[in-house]
Amino acid sequence: MNEITLRDVDAHDAYINRELSWLSFARRVLEIAEDPGQPLLERLKFAGIMGMILDEFVMKRMGGLHQKRRTKPQKLSYDGLTPCEELALCWEELQRQMRILSDLFADVLRPALDAQGIHFKSYDTLGNEDKEFLTRHFEASVLPILTPLAVDAAHPFPFISNLSFNIAIVITQEDDRTRFVRLKVPANRKRWVALPDNRGFVRLEEIIANNLRLLFPKAASFATYFFRVTRAAKDNPWDRARLDELHTEDMEPGSIIGMVTAELNFRKFAGIVRLEVSEDTPTDLRAWLIEQLDIDASQTMAIRGMLGYGDLLELKIDGRNDLRDAPHIPKTHPNLKHLSPDDCNAFFAEITRNDLLIHLPYHDFDTSILRLLQHAATDPKVLAIKLTIYRTATQSPIVKALMEAAKRGKQVAVLVEITARFDEAPNIAWGKLLEQAGAHVVYGMEQLKTHVKLAMVVREESDGIKRYVHIGTGNYHTGTARLYGDLGIISCHDKLGWDVSRLFNELTGAIAAQEYNMLLVAPHNMRERFIALIRQEAEGHKAGKPSGIKAKMNQLQDREIIRELYLASQAGVPISLNIRGLCSLRAGAPGLSETIRVYSIVGRFLEHSRIYRFENGGDPLFLIGSADWMKRNLESRMETIMPVENPEIKAELENILAIYERDNTFSWDMQPDGSYLRRQPGKNEEPITAQLYFAQQLRSIKNTSD
Repeated sequence: MNEITLRDVDAHDAYINRELSWLSFARRVLEIAEDPGQPLLERLKFAGIMGMILDEFVMKRMGGLHQKRRTKPQKLSYDGLTPCEELALCWEELQRQMRILSDLFADVLRPALDAQGIHFKSYDTLGNEDKEFLTRHFEASVLPILTPLAVDAAHPFPFISNLSFNIAIVITQEDDRTRFVRLKVPANRKRWVALPDNRGFVRLEEIIANNLRLLFPKAASFATYFFRVTRAAKDNPWDRARLDELHTEDMEPGSIIGMVTAELNFRKFAGIVRLEVSEDTPTDLRAWLIEQLDIDASQTMAIRGMLGYGDLLELKIDGRNDLRDAPHIPKTHPNLKHLSPDDCNAFFAEITRNDLLIHLPYHDFDTSILRLLQHAATDPKVLAIKLTIYRTATQSPIVKALMEAAKRGKQVAVLVEITARFDEAPNIAWGKLLEQAGAHVVYGMEQLKTHVKLAMVVREESDGIKRYVHIGTGNYHTGTARLYGDLGIISCHDKLGWDVSRLFNELTGAIAAQEYNMLLVAPHNMRERFIALIRQEAEGHKAGKPSGIKAKMNQLQDREIIRELYLASQAGVPISLNIRGLCSLRAGAPGLSETIRVYSIVGRFLEHSRIYRFENGGDPLFLIGSADWMKRNLESRMETIMPVENPEIKAELENILAIYERDNTFSWDMQPDGSYLRRQPGKNEEPITAQLYFAQQLRSIKNTSD
């Protein structure tokens, strides 16, 4: 180490651009879609996921960069780029990935699906029988909904809504004059129309484009092209900083709900970030669309094949389990297996006996976390339930349990975060339903987004009142509980219960707690506590004590945390970081981060858990919770991280981290230049997939206990 010059931890080249790192994550997702070793319909699913996350990137990140270019054109990112430079680099990578995705679908996936009898049909290849079927479908189900909008001296160019599918129709009339008509493809009709007898699928926009004579019977001919626009979504659905300008103490109670609702309406008309056109769109028509939409030509992307690959996720293909991963069936936690589903006393007694680590989606959410809340709703000994809702399912059994508890006269307090991106409207609706049932509902906090994942049940027992708490890394959402890799601890630890109670009082009462004994709470003490723990490892290493940091999170971007990790690495501390998504830290760079290893697990389930492990001089300290090491998590959100004291759970977490480190099939290692290489099993090495291992481990526990 002494022979290598230590690099400046504050230099621009010590940091990887946040946006480009995010696109690097997207590229890892795309690699799974490209992987011929994966089941065919799983590859198709990942192609759909890829389309969805690129749309989201354009809305959120590119939209934000456009805003920065207008308002702070000279402001440099951590890595020294201006917003204009970031936009150019992101656009180049975005186009590259879109080309790969389009070519993959057209040249690889579609022919492979054809070979399996799953056909994506082009309209011009159909026989008369299928065309007649589609014409009947069009007349009965689509034609009555359509609204053609002409553009001429009397009709201005219409508003184009975000991510809507549009047909640009150039009509030649009987007198040889041409007319432009925009036709919006209705979003309330299925995009994938199935032909009879499993003969394949035809896209709705193709069906419409080929049946326009029913809409324009007197037209001589048509030329049709497809386009859509992507509009910006702010990094925050509404800018909380604006509250300072509005003097929150003078605002009417509840006015934040009105602000969010207004912001949702505004989002519909936000600026256009991207125009996508079908590849065959003529140059003059493309230029005319650019002019009408008042955007720059550089914001236009010509797409081979279809637009909107995210809609592949809506495609329903019955059967064909031979082309999918084996079904995943979560298992009841071993400590809860023997309990009757109706015996609430036994359930609470089991938690009193020992804390439970719930590892989703391998443990069953319904028989653990959901059952905790359902028991609490009906158990006459339960006095109160408190819960945070960031995202939840459309038909949420959790909300139903809370409503039932309120109707039975229990104190129910729910913090509903109404600024959870893209879930604002449903969260407001859930809040209103809960209020009608008699629950106390708080719609977030004035200055902070509430991202904590907390539940508390207050129960009166023979020896006094007990608090049962759940602290997790994921949302109270029955759907994502089967798709996301998350962790949570159910406990009745007295000191932990006091802290959670204080935190709920802060969330609902808007008065900061004086202190927290166990919890790390952002924005109060979390960054400082993490920095202190990192520095402690560096000091311990210098003193010859065992040292090391292992962490698993979604994203790493906070500059202060990265700086401390660099300094710890320069002191010799071994650091292993399992980061699914973006990472602004540069791993393995000589003189900067030689002892830091960064790897990313991307697989069947979305890795969403956060685990932090500090060697602590040989007595490892484990923490789990809701926060990534992101500036937003540490400064502008309410977040919780809890230390784990239970020896059995610490051993479980140790095993979980170790299995992730051994994954050699769905793990990508960061290189010093910021690129990622996918691991491959060695010649004599057994393939290990962490997610599959966790599922099999639970099955083996079941078999042993049976």
